Order: sequence, then structure tokens, then C-alpha cells
Amino acid sequence: MVEKIDLSQLPVGRRGKVISLQAEGLIRSHLLDLGLIPDTVVEVIRRSPTGDPIAYGIRGAIIALRSEVSRLITVSPL
Repeated sequence: MVEKIDLSQLPVGRRGKVISLQAEGLIRSHLLDLGLIPDTVVEVIRRSPTGDPIAYGIRGAIIALRSEVSRLITVSPL
């Protein structure tokens, strides 16, 4: 059985494979445009000093997502 967690729960330095998005509407479209589609590998690069936003490495780019958005992305830790 595949372990599933929210992207926001993945520790710094760890990677996960996107399983699904629970976002809807414009947020979902934005995440898909960023390349967050199933089977994409995402790495947690760093958390800001306050813990929000979080920087992620995806497909050679670094993006920042707020915790409220990254909780909508389900990943399988690698």
C-alpha cells in the first residue's frame, strides 16, 4: 500500500511523487500550470523562518507555495 501525505507534511530535503490534487477552480489550474500533475516528483527545498511559504523544487524550477495550498496536494514520500 502506498503511503499518502499532504505535500505540506513532507520534511525539508525529502522528495515525494504527486498522487492527486484536491484543489478546484483557479487554484487547480495554477497548480497544473506549474507542472504539479500526477507522477511528478517534488522536493522540499526550504521553509521560510515563519514556516510559510515553503519552497519546492519541481521540474528544474523552484516555486513557493503557502501551506494552505500545499495541503491540497497529496504525495507519496520517496
